[in-house]
Amino acid sequence: MTSALLHKPIRERGSQVGPPVNPRAKSGELAAGAAPTTAIGVWPGGWPSDALALDDVLAYQQDFWERVILFWDTLRQRADNMITHERAGKPPLLDFDYEVILDARRFDRPVNYALLRITRYGDKCLGDCLDPAKPPVMIVDPRAGHGPGIGGFKRESEVGIAMHEGYPVYFVVFFPEPAPGQSIVDVLHTLRRFVNEVAKRHQGKPPVLYGNCQAGWAIAILAADCQGLAGPAVLNGSPSSYWAGESGVNPARVSGGLLGGGWLTHLTADLGDGRFDGAWLVQNFENLKPEGVWEKYANLFSHLDKEQERFLEFER
Repeated sequence: MTSALLHKPIRERGSQVGPPVNPRAKSGELAAGAAPTTAIGVWPGGWPSDALALDDVLAYQQDFWERVILFWDTLRQRADNMITHERAGKPPLLDFDYEVILDARRFDRPVNYALLRITRYGDKCLGDCLDPAKPPVMIVDPRAGHGPGIGGFKRESEVGIAMHEGYPVYFVVFFPEPAPGQSIVDVLHTLRRFVNEVAKRHQGKPPVLYGNCQAGWAIAILAADCQGLAGPAVLNGSPSSYWAGESGVNPARVSGGLLGGGWLTHLTADLGDGRFDGAWLVQNFENLKPEGVWEKYANLFSHLDKEQERFLEFER
């Protein structure tokens, strides 16, 4: 639908305006009285003066304004998706069927986490694709300012790959609002209980722990606390040390060195009346590469016919 509205780029139109241009006369020919061979309406350098024909100018403007309209309509659709998701209570954005095993909001020390069991991969049930000899996989959703379920909102995510390989998959999801008085220690105890529950369901096999971003350092602490109960821990893109990375490539090393430590987190939480807003983490990501925000929207504007669907899928 979008591509039907967009014109073929002007540079591909290959329109030629005006009569053919003959080579410029040599100075000797003009001195000898030879008539100039340059066509009327052509600059002395041999370039047509009417190359920017009116139809090309109008076509360019039409293409530009169509892109403007479609660009803002795409942002409108993103806002509509966000409002619809919030009105639905911000359910996990998992692209898989699941059942709730444990809801930590009902624990003695409640936290806003829950343990889910993935029950279907595409059109296949668990009985069709699982290998009982393989250990379970427990994927922890990152709390880095994103919505719940971002760790499995695509079929090509860790959830889909693990199930495709025959591993039983459990997913630790969070709810947007923390429980009153919730602390990171309470979350750690909850995750430990989740590990015990998953292992109990698979004859005591320790689960493989997956953690992306913030969830990576969370399961690093969990693996140390659950020594002997948890299997291998996979940390993907986890900020376990701000000094990691390559000089001149990873700007987090500079900002971490200047602002590192827990004081900034405590200050931000104090300013939030005891609550740390994950939106600050997303803002920090964008500050590491400010041009990335411009590039995201510029790429959408330039390739609306191809990027609109992908943009809306990711932004949800």
